[in-house]
Amino acid sequence: MIDEFAKDTLHGRLRRDREALLWKLDGLSEYDARRPLTATGTNLLGLVKHMATVEARYFGEVFDRPSPEPLPRWQDSDGSDQWTAEDETREQIIGFYRRTWEHSDATIKELPLDAPGHVPWWPEPFSHTNLFAILVHVLGETIRHTGHADILREGLDGRTGLRPEHERPIDEEARANHRAKIEQAARSAAPIEA
Repeated sequence: MIDEFAKDTLHGRLRRDREALLWKLDGLSEYDARRPLTATGTNLLGLVKHMATVEARYFGEVFDRPSPEPLPRWQDSDGSDQWTAEDETREQIIGFYRRTWEHSDATIKELPLDAPGHVPWWPEPFSHTNLFAILVHVLGETIRHTGHADILREGLDGRTGLRPEHERPIDEEARANHRAKIEQAARSAAPIEA
């Protein structure tokens, strides 16, 4: 009974955070969805593509249930799963992610939490694992990258939050006052040297 509760809880959180990641693309231009927003090139659509690949590998290859989506061999990973080429459309990337959800959800539904898996890209002795550990790992990755997306989106147009139903209109004055208060506290705690 506890296993089903744990599986349902983890799976529910994964579903919620998948949707939150996709929501970060809503209303953005093609350029803003794709452009590098950090020194390392992190971008919103690339985060979605990366998470689709992560799920496809972890809930597919790890349990000998290969993804129906074409993936390069993990040994050949070159970082191209973290950005979107000009010939890839937003719809293709989102479709890839949603189809991967279906495959991942089937793996989660059909296997028990203690189902053995093997992650060949993890070092020994950690490469031998189970569905519970993979669910926790992928949920952690999803939360991490959704947090990245939240910060990136805030930098683009000020929008924040986990779900559209909780989004409030942006009060620029209140935000500026709040930021000024935090800036003042930082300056007071550690005066800037001239």
